[in-house]
Amino acid sequence: MLYFVPTPIGNLEDISLRSLRLLESATTIFCEDTRVTKRLISLLKEKRGISPQVQKFISLHSHNEERVLLDISPEIFKEEIVLYLSDAGMPALSDPGCRLVDYAQKHNIAYDVLPGANAALVAYAASGFCEARFLFYGFLPHKGANREQALREALFNGFVTIVYESPHRIIKLIEQICNIDEKREIFLIKEATKMHQKHFKGSASEILRTIKLQNIKGEWVVVINSDKKELGAISVEDILSLDISKKQAAKLIAKITGKSPKQCYSELL
Repeated sequence: MLYFVPTPIGNLEDISLRSLRLLESATTIFCEDTRVTKRLISLLKEKRGISPQVQKFISLHSHNEERVLLDISPEIFKEEIVLYLSDAGMPALSDPGCRLVDYAQKHNIAYDVLPGANAALVAYAASGFCEARFLFYGFLPHKGANREQALREALFNGFVTIVYESPHRIIKLIEQICNIDEKREIFLIKEATKMHQKHFKGSASEILRTIKLQNIKGEWVVVINSDKKELGAISVEDILSLDISKKQAAKLIAKITGKSPKQCYSELL
């Protein structure tokens, strides 16, 4: 059987008892990076006293998934206990693993996904934005018009939205948010679950001033509060007042009206 096992995102104690039991039982482990996984298992042997019986580690990541899955036999998953581990966190969420899930479904392979550490959920729970629904965007495009468009969609979709960002681009991201809506309330968490974890909450302009004085090394999760106002959600007039193209405006209007982007674009012409 195949198991997808989430790994700690910073604190080794976040590994579950069930995950430890499976690590002792597995004979084959597919993983994002064999070096990272072997290091994790070595630490768990030292700290938690487990005795793994792994005979084979197979690297399976976003650059080789198709080739590796073409070369393996579905029988391996039916005859052994096989695990998939990403480097940190929940497989298939801004990490490899989704194609292996699809492979298992298509080949009638029994599989299970264990619950575990996830930076997006940690950040959302810690944000204090008390809405029942939210959107997870993962990493935005790194640059250009695609990044600008994705950020505007994240800001004006009507929901609390979660994005990941690297230390190299975190200040740029907050600056871009300020350029669009400097009063938007946001929550940031740096190095979630790790020793130097920090939280920041306030308007985009306040956060920008604050983090420019901080050590920004480490991975960041940014939770953007929804664009709903006290008396209701963002209006079509609000969107039309923005300095954006008609194509971008049509996409945003479609999200709040339920119309198709094509219809909204036609109405704007």
